[in-house]
Amino acid sequence: MEETRFYVGMWVTKDGYIRHELLPNGRYDEARGNRQSAYQGKYSITENHIDYVDDTGFTADGDFKNGILYHAGMVLYKEE
Repeated sequence: MEETRFYVGMWVTKDGYIRHELLPNGRYDEARGNRQSAYQGKYSITENHIDYVDDTGFTADGDFKNGILYHAGMVLYKEE
């Protein structure tokens, strides 16, 4: 988990509609608009690539570039 420490935290789209919280235990919680915990599951990070598996088995991935998360056509920024 040492390599993932930078990535742990809340990532949000510019408009705040999508919020991915990457938890330190390898789980994530995604909110969409007013819908809290719209998706939950686990994630793993290898270098700058993230793989998601939600609790229903759906998979997705993304890449971190220059401190920005690019995921499924979305651009997310880390909240400080």
